[in-house]
Amino acid sequence: MDDLAHRLFARPWSFLRGARGMGDLPDAGPLEVAFAGRSNVGKSTLLNALVGQKALARTSNTPGRTQELNFFVTDTAPIVMVDMPGYGYAAAPKKTVEAWTGLVFDYLRGRVTLRRVYLLIDARHGLKANDEEVMNTLDQAAVSYQIVLTKTDKIAPSALETLLAETAEKIKKRPAAYPEIVATSSVTKEGVDALRAELARLAAEAAGAQ
Repeated sequence: MDDLAHRLFARPWSFLRGARGMGDLPDAGPLEVAFAGRSNVGKSTLLNALVGQKALARTSNTPGRTQELNFFVTDTAPIVMVDMPGYGYAAAPKKTVEAWTGLVFDYLRGRVTLRRVYLLIDARHGLKANDEEVMNTLDQAAVSYQIVLTKTDKIAPSALETLLAETAEKIKKRPAAYPEIVATSSVTKEGVDALRAELARLAAEAAGAQ
């Protein structure tokens, strides 16, 4: 891990606020990076791996556990991480799912401090139709996003290579897609340092612009 990333993630991170509607969002301040993906893709688990804290973000094997936008901060760092409710199937009432799915899309389209969305894709399943819908929204809103494959320990290395090539081809012509794909596993910690380095770079750029 490079020095910038080490300094950023050696600090303790803490929960700032949960938002169930756009009116609950914290005041716009430091840049924000959001972690989006289908329900049960491993957003909360990856966040915990990034910060090296076991229970910063609540995790569950039940899809739909995260039902609001959860904001996490660390002292003096000009970056906020946002754990988003999953979209797609969830073990929750239909109206509840519709409400938080609407919140996800409203936030992605309209948050002025949102600098990058990390779109998490389960390596076992690849891109699905609702992932494509999110990418369409981000392309239209001109919000930069980067594909992060999760649970790569659960597929063979050859299958991962094929998935990386197929995914890169699918995002090649998308205007807001960052071309580099990060393959991660919260179990083996593969890709975690690479993602930390990318977040540290964004934080450093934000600090330089202040």
